[in-house]
Amino acid sequence: MFATFIVPYHVWQRHARTMFLSNLVLLLALFIPGLGNDYGTARSWLSLGFFSIQPSEFLKMTLVFYLAVWLQKKESSIATFQEGFVPFVLLLCLSTFLVAIQPDLGSFLVFTVVSSTMFFVAGGNVIHLVLGGCTACILGLPVILSKDYVRNRFAVFLSTLFNPGDLAHREGIGYQVYQALVAIGSGGLFGVGYGKSIQKYGYLPEVQSDTIFAAMAEELGFLRLMIVLGLYGIFVYRGLRIARHAPDRFGLLVATGITCSIAFQSILNICVNLSLFPITGLTLPFISYGGTSLLSTLMAVGVLLNISMHSTEERALDRRRERTHLLGSLRRYIHS
Repeated sequence: MFATFIVPYHVWQRHARTMFLSNLVLLLALFIPGLGNDYGTARSWLSLGFFSIQPSEFLKMTLVFYLAVWLQKKESSIATFQEGFVPFVLLLCLSTFLVAIQPDLGSFLVFTVVSSTMFFVAGGNVIHLVLGGCTACILGLPVILSKDYVRNRFAVFLSTLFNPGDLAHREGIGYQVYQALVAIGSGGLFGVGYGKSIQKYGYLPEVQSDTIFAAMAEELGFLRLMIVLGLYGIFVYRGLRIARHAPDRFGLLVATGITCSIAFQSILNICVNLSLFPITGLTLPFISYGGTSLLSTLMAVGVLLNISMHSTEERALDRRRERTHLLGSLRRYIHS
């Protein structure tokens, strides 16, 4: 975070294409025998000797950079269908296809939402986005549901949502969701105490990453958990404020993309723990265990802080110019 904070954010603008293409090469390397590693149901980790990385986590940054450059160049035609929306869809499909076939549904959703938000902020037509989203659902849903484990996740989600009394899935495919709900319900208003969770000891799967929110709810309780959620809210507010006051269009789009990425991933993780969305395998930003996830998130925050620093300087210079102009006008008026 400190490293990306001290680097002027325009450096990423100059190298956006190189970083984006390099990231795609890393995603392709996942499918090379001996390099790509499976974890759970996804082939998302690249083994590099004594450590491993998850290339899709870095794509959350490189895609934002490249998309910001591309949208900036297309400023005059972004609202048109042929020159704006169609090339945007092709770029989005190119960058997310390698993530979708891993398959990594959670990251795919994050990329789609972040890209669509940046497209809208850049001046894209909201009708094109709605029609494109409906078309993607119609064409993509059969492909997504072709996987047995995905169908099982949707079945558990629908069963928990509309028939919570059904016990059929509690010891099978819905075990993780059920245990997460037990942990959240056990916390009550004030929680059982920090470090005193029962569910995280052998009951709650992936407690260090996917379901860490449930363990927090059990230990902290509803009231103290609202403080954590409030901190996320402050972060999103500040990120959008930085985007609004960015000194140029590239800074605006990058700040919007980074803020939206962290916000949507947080919401999606929380919804999964509350059984308001099927299991995706996404981490909770800043809190879940995971080297690549934490590294990419903090790097993105460093870029956001750098944009804020430059925007503050720009506003200060503008205020000085305005004061100098007003004082000059006042002097001329007095002398006249």
